[in-house]
Amino acid sequence: MATQEATPVSAPPRPPAENMVWIPGGTFLMGSDRHYPEEAPAHKVKVAGFWIGAYAVTNAEFARFVDATGYVTVAERPADPADYPGAQPELLVPASVVFKKTRGPVDLSNPYNWWTYVAGADWRHPRGYDSSIDNLLDHPVVHVAFEDAEAYTRWRGHELPTEAEWEFAARGGLEAAEFTWGDEYTPSGRPMANTWQGEFPWQNRVEDGHEWTAPVGSFAPNGYGLYDMAGNVWEWTTDWFQDHTQNIKSACCTIDNPRGGERDRSCDPRTPTIKIPRKVMKGGSFLCAPNYCRRYRPAARMPQPIDTSTCHLGFRCVVRSASVGG
Repeated sequence: MATQEATPVSAPPRPPAENMVWIPGGTFLMGSDRHYPEEAPAHKVKVAGFWIGAYAVTNAEFARFVDATGYVTVAERPADPADYPGAQPELLVPASVVFKKTRGPVDLSNPYNWWTYVAGADWRHPRGYDSSIDNLLDHPVVHVAFEDAEAYTRWRGHELPTEAEWEFAARGGLEAAEFTWGDEYTPSGRPMANTWQGEFPWQNRVEDGHEWTAPVGSFAPNGYGLYDMAGNVWEWTTDWFQDHTQNIKSACCTIDNPRGGERDRSCDPRTPTIKIPRKVMKGGSFLCAPNYCRRYRPAARMPQPIDTSTCHLGFRCVVRSASVGG
């Protein structure tokens, strides 16, 4: 099995924060030619050394940020009707997107069969007004829009990873492996990540022990010591979503410049008429299933509107070597 080509960059003398892991950087084959179209073409990318959180940011950590700053997330604010002309009034109240299991098989081409805006759903109330995070403090924070994630990282003096940094770290040194742990989805029948077992979106056998999010670190780390780089929750990156072909042509995501995409050209190929800019999210979630969304892989990527939060999307932090004198 091929390994990533690491660059001999010395780590700074100590981590910039607790539970951060040094990634030495190097050159790797980003994307995939064997899976979803948006992952192709596979292409060489070089990243510099950086620190990255061993875990996604948790509810407890996000609560400390909110307590210290009084920050109000996008999902907790009413939407401005001027920004969404023609929107139904019930969609303009504070709300977020929540998964709803169906009673049986449905048309998988229509995600509205299982996604719904739920009034009162936010990071404190992940399933709506009547839910809470009282027993979920060690779970990844969800229902955070892109600006919420950025606000947290600024408060910490950190940043969000680029898509290339995230994918390099997720691979854990295994460039050619399909998953963060190797090539077999469930080695010896053992679930390696919090994903969906059964027929999405109606039958979940919960073989991994978690129907929704799991506490961070519930599964074994990858080769770099990072947890939950597959499944559990998708994670925001800083890149505007474009297909890799566009990125390469515009020199936005090449071996010399791993940052990708342009705001004005970011889009979702499935809904080209909706012009809300989209960032790349990575890693898959507890809702990814073999019959619908095999995106619990390092190469997988999806476009996410920057104004939209969901019950299966969070983030983790990075600190780049230049920021700490490395």
